[in-house]
Order: sequence, then C-alpha cells, then structure tokens
Amino acid sequence: MKQVNKQSHQRLFLGCIGLAFALLIGCSKPSVDYRSHTNLRLWYDRPAEQWEETLPLGNGRLGLMPDGQVEHETIVLNDISLWSGGEQDANNPEAAKFLPEIQKLLFEGRNDLAQDLVYKTFVCKGRGSSGVPYGSYEVLGSLHIDYSYPNNQGKPQNYQRELSLNDAIANTTFMLDQVKYTREYFADLANDVIIVKLHASQPGALNFQLWIDRPAKFEVTVEGDELLMKGQLDNGTDGKGMMYNARTGVKLSGKGTVKAVDNQLHIENAQEAIIIVSATTNYKNPNFETQCSELLHKAKEIKYATLKDRHIQSYQSYFNRTSLNLEANANKDTMPTNRRLIAFASDPNDNGLIELYFQYGRYLLISSTRPNGLPPNLQGLWANSIRTPWKGDYHLNINVQMNHWPVEVANLPELHRPLINLTKSLAEPGKKTAQAFYHADGWVAHMMTNIWGFTAPGEHPSWGATNTGGAWLCAHLWDHYDFGRDSLYLSEIYPTLKGAGEFFLNILVPEPKHGWLVTAPTTSPENSFYMPGTTKEVSICMGSTMDNQLVRELFENLIKASQTLNIDEGLRIKLQDAVKKLPPTQIGSDGRIMEWLEEYEEVDPHHRHVSQLYGLHPGNQIIPSINPDLSEAARKTLEHRGNGGTGWSRAWKINFWARLGDGDQAYELLHNLLEPAFDARVDRRKSGTLPNLFCAHPPFQIDGNFGGCAGIAEMLLQSHSGIIELLPALPTAFRNGSFDRMRVRGGAEISAAWSDFALTSVLIKATNNNTFKLKIPDNRKAVFTKNGKNIDIVVQDGIADLPLKNGETVQIVFSGLNI
Repeated sequence: MKQVNKQSHQRLFLGCIGLAFALLIGCSKPSVDYRSHTNLRLWYDRPAEQWEETLPLGNGRLGLMPDGQVEHETIVLNDISLWSGGEQDANNPEAAKFLPEIQKLLFEGRNDLAQDLVYKTFVCKGRGSSGVPYGSYEVLGSLHIDYSYPNNQGKPQNYQRELSLNDAIANTTFMLDQVKYTREYFADLANDVIIVKLHASQPGALNFQLWIDRPAKFEVTVEGDELLMKGQLDNGTDGKGMMYNARTGVKLSGKGTVKAVDNQLHIENAQEAIIIVSATTNYKNPNFETQCSELLHKAKEIKYATLKDRHIQSYQSYFNRTSLNLEANANKDTMPTNRRLIAFASDPNDNGLIELYFQYGRYLLISSTRPNGLPPNLQGLWANSIRTPWKGDYHLNINVQMNHWPVEVANLPELHRPLINLTKSLAEPGKKTAQAFYHADGWVAHMMTNIWGFTAPGEHPSWGATNTGGAWLCAHLWDHYDFGRDSLYLSEIYPTLKGAGEFFLNILVPEPKHGWLVTAPTTSPENSFYMPGTTKEVSICMGSTMDNQLVRELFENLIKASQTLNIDEGLRIKLQDAVKKLPPTQIGSDGRIMEWLEEYEEVDPHHRHVSQLYGLHPGNQIIPSINPDLSEAARKTLEHRGNGGTGWSRAWKINFWARLGDGDQAYELLHNLLEPAFDARVDRRKSGTLPNLFCAHPPFQIDGNFGGCAGIAEMLLQSHSGIIELLPALPTAFRNGSFDRMRVRGGAEISAAWSDFALTSVLIKATNNNTFKLKIPDNRKAVFTKNGKNIDIVVQDGIADLPLKNGETVQIVFSGLNI
C-alpha cells in the first residue's frame, strides 16, 4: 500500500468521522462513487467493418455479435456446445513400455535423446488436436438482414452503436431520411433465446429481408413463417457427429406483413419487428429439436417489454453484486471506445476505462457460461468460423484456468461450476490415460481437452507432454471450496482430488542428484532450453518448477481435505511423506527462479509463459512476507522476462506484480495489455486489445480479458496467504476509490473505500462461520462495529482476528495515526 504522511491522515480525519457516523447508523457498504459517468458501456460512431469490432452478447449458452451495418447487417451466432468431433481412444498402449528408458536418459542428463524417444513413442494415437475426431468449437451461423430504404436520399446521421454492461443489451441507432431507426439486441438469460428488436420512428418505414446460413453442413427450410437451419457436423469416424437446430421467427407490432420467399423472410411496411432466434444441439440433449421449437414459441407469446425486463433482472442478479469506483481523473466516456483505447495508449489518464475493463471481464463471464453449462473456452463463447483458432478448446496449461481467475473474487462463484463439472468428467477417461501411458492408478489430463473428454498427451511433445493439466484443474476445485468452505461440496470433489493425487504418488520418481520426487517426462509449458554447451533446443525434462509447485499444492490441498472430512488417514500419511521429498523452488546463480530442475539457458528469454512463477500466482508458495528471498527472485525473473508478451501473458504479469505488492508495475502491465491491436484496421498479428476490448493473443483469445479483470482485483484485495490484505498493490493512478462485495477465501464479502491512498472504511460480511484475519494498515486507528454495536478487537502484529458467523458483519472505520 502507498505510504502517506501524518498530515494526509489529519486531512482525512473529519471526512472519516462523517463516514463512520454513516456506517454506525446502518450503512450497508462503505462506497463512494467517484465516477463522473453512470453508464458502463462500449460505444462507437460507425458500423463494425470487422468481426473484432462487433459487440459480444451472450446468455451463457447462446451468443450473438451484430455488426450494425446500415444496409446489410450480419449477426454472428454461437451455441457453446456446438463441436465437431466426438469421443475417441487416443491412448497409446505402447507408450508405457518406453517410459523407463525415457526416464533413464533424463537421469543421465541426455534430455535430447530422451526427447527423441518421447517424440517417437510417448504421444497420443491418431492426429491428436490437429483434426477430427478431436474436433473443434464451431460458429453456429450468421443471421443476415438486408434492409430496404425506398426513399433513401442520403447518408445516415447521428449513427451510434452501444453495448451496455449495466443491462447486457446492445443497440444501434441512426437517422435516415428523417426516420430514426433503432435496433436492440440481447441474448435472453431468462428465456434462453436471442432477441433482436427493430424499430422505425414512422409507420411502414421498416422493410427488410431475413436469412440465415453458416460456412458448411447446413440446410435451411421454411416452416410456416419461420426459418429452420439444421445440420450435422463430422465426428471423424462415421460422419454422424453433433446435430443442431436454429429456428428463427419474426413477430410484428402493429401493421406490416411477414412472408416466406425462397428460404428467406420478407418483412414489408412495418414499424416494429421482434426477431427471435432459438438454437439447440444434441450434446447431452436428445430432445434438442423439440426444445428448440418450444423455446421459440414460448418467447413469441411473451410481450417484448416483459422479455427485456426478465432478461435484465436475471443478468443483474449476477452483475450488480460487485462494483468498482475509481476517482475519475479524466472523463473520456464521451469518446468512442476504439478512440478511447488509442488515447489511453499515449496518456493512461482514464480510470473510467479501468473500471470498464474490470466490469467487462465480469460481463464476459456472465455472458459466456452458466452454472449448468460448459465453461468458457479459448474464445469464451464467440467464434466466427468453423476453424476456430486452436480449435477453441480448453488448454490446460493456463488458458482455461485464467478464464476462471476472477470468478470467486469478483463474486460470480456459481460460474465456477461448469469448470468443476468438466474436471470431474475427466476423471474417468483420465484413468484410462494414466494406465495406458504410465501404468499408474488415479487419473491424469495433459495439456488440452475438449467437450469429448480428451486426456492423452498432445501430438507434439514440446507442448503436449505436460502432464499436470489435471493438477491445475484441481486447484480450481479447491479454490471454490476455499472461498466458500462448504463441507458438502468438499465431499463431492474429494474423489476427484484423490484420484489426481494418487496418480502423482504413482508416477513420481526419485531423480539421481538429490533424491527428489519428480515428474518425468514433462515440460515447462511450451518453453525450451539449450542442451548445455550446445545450440540444440530441447523441451523434454524432468521435474519442471511448475510441475513441482502444482504437485505440492495438490498434495497439500488433498491433505487438508482428508483432515477436514476425517477420512483416508493412510493416504494422508503417504502424501505428507511425499511432500517432504518434492523439489523446492530453486533460485539460480543469476538470482532468478529456476524454470527447470537444472539451470538451463532458455531459448527465448522473453517467453510468454512464466510457468516457474506459478507458486507466486495463482499459487501461494511465494509470499513476500513469508518468502522474501523467493519473492526477490521472482521479481528478477519478471524483470528479465520483460513487460511484453502476448495478450494473456501481459494479463498474467499484472497478477504477478500485484502479488509482489508493486502496484505501479502491475498498472504498467495493465497499460500494456490495453495497447491497441489496431490502427485503421485490426492487426491480427499484434498483441494487446481489439476495438471491442477483446484481448488479442493474437488473434482473439478471451483469457487475457479474464486475467486482466483478475489482476485489477489482485491490486485491491488479496487473501491467498490466509490473511485478508486490502489495497496490497495500489497504483499511483488509483488515489481515491472504493469497491463493493468482492470475495475472500474463508467465506466473506469485502467492501472498502480509500482516500489519498489510505483506507478509510471496510465492511466484512461473513458467508461462512469463521475467524477472519485482517491486516490493519500501519499505525492506523480503527473503530470496529459488529452488527451495529461497537466492539473491542485486539490487533496483534498488525493483524486483527474477527470471529464471525454466517450473515454477521463487521464495519471498520480508520482515522488518524495510532501513536
């Protein structure tokens, strides 16, 4: 936290008295709205020319991205379950025979020869992720609207496109021939359909043709006054893969006609039209065709105002839980978002953009997943082709995990459930993979997976041999428990944690130099090193630092789980013994955290992955107050890696620097993350942020959005050490501000306000029975109020212990120096 002098505290004192009074008489949250604007929005003064300029909307299952073109509008449609491919046996039963020889070569330091053998033998059967049956996430299709303006005599005036994060509704408005045209779009969270409302200010002025298509494997027919697009994707075996339906209908308000012509709908002489799109697949849904029709017809019977109101209520039940308010140091909301982003690059004096980006991350989470659905993939929910980059799958060496970093702290815990369910579903196929490749008990997942349960190594060992994907997923199972402390949930996930732990107990081998237990073979994700004394590049190793940290974390969490549930004492003893034999996180001769077991020279000093710092973030094995030497080595590692990298890599570094308590460095990385990946047009080779605020890897990859959102939260609130720390990495730019209802481990919601870099008030609401440890700012007087009554709290070594039962609150007002 920034240090302020005694005079600063004295200036704050009178203001704090007023705030304390407000709190003591029952104020429920210590919030100060420093914003000069009230709307959280993305907006533009021209139509989208490229997909990366369109506005993303979603209800967790269905998505749409309208381009807002005046004459020929395209709305890209998505269904998060639409995948080609299918279940497959990619396990190579011959691989395990070569494991002893691979390990022997690694023990002898002949990593290059071990790599040659891995490349020949220790890979999946078939083509892996490079084709079907692995499959790919695919675009559902495009809804095309061709507008007719019979009296068109000029260009549109007062054109504007906008996406409101407050209600998850987008709109397009413009004037043409003295008629105001308004379009409104949303993916209905309440009724599970896509809604587009078209309105003209004059009767009869709305005329358009409506049609739907996709790049391949579709047919369109007309049923009455509805369009039906259906098809079946390739599964890579018999061709009979996933089936889908997309049904489109139009409801007019007032006069006008709807008629079907050549697989199109023609709307003439109308003033207002409601377009409704329903879509389903047969992924775990045998009644998908009936459901598609029923959803459409049900929505048709509901008044538009009611549809809209219910949607907003459903959305805001998630979105309104958490707010962030930073003192506005410049009001640039009046500037279109693309130009605002360009302005920020040269002058990062726009706290409103930071608020917007934080809440945009939360918006994208709400929009791209739902509690009973699939987790957001590499594209979240939004893809515009049938060849989605990297298959739009679930990369397990950081990407799908980064997608979920904001879920708990940003008060969206239900949205962790899809990843939890996906992880549990991998245990069964992962058991077969563990047996085939390692002759091991338990279950394993390697570098990537899909909705079909792929758990084998990838087709290229340089990235596909990483075998701690399942361990990293288990960290999220534990995180959800740690934030909520629900013992019933812990019982639910325990078998999955146990299976992952048993796998590593089986496959860890003692390396010859120290006798440490290590994974072998493995990699440090997607990175490589030079064989000592040569220029030969090698990826295959044993006991990479990230593996060691992940296995330690898994074992320690499993130990705590067995203690909490009072089960599996024998397993617990084995785990406790194994933890003692895991390699420590090592510091190299150059003062940096070592990425591998040996001090190899990395091929790319600025590599996008910084996997050796997993223990700093998202793990909790490198904590400045506990491990100052490791923390300093982590700092040197980050300085050596640099502030560049791909979009998601910059987002990760925000979190690293926040964990090190360096707010200004974290902010510098946030500034770099928001670097425009465009000028006049989108540059699909450049990292940073696209015109619609999507993160560019490049190309678009949504994990950077979620990682950046989480990084902002890490600057303001941390609890990974077991102690709640407020404003642990407050940058100079965030002089004054507040946030409401962020969540911490142990089971509580936190609200806080600060002024002149100093905390003024805190509200803690328990969501679980617990004693919370709160770090109190140095030399600050604190008044504690519990459930409306003053209480005495002993602060020892700067830590206050706060015993609370579920639903109880403690309010804390800070004032002056405690001299």
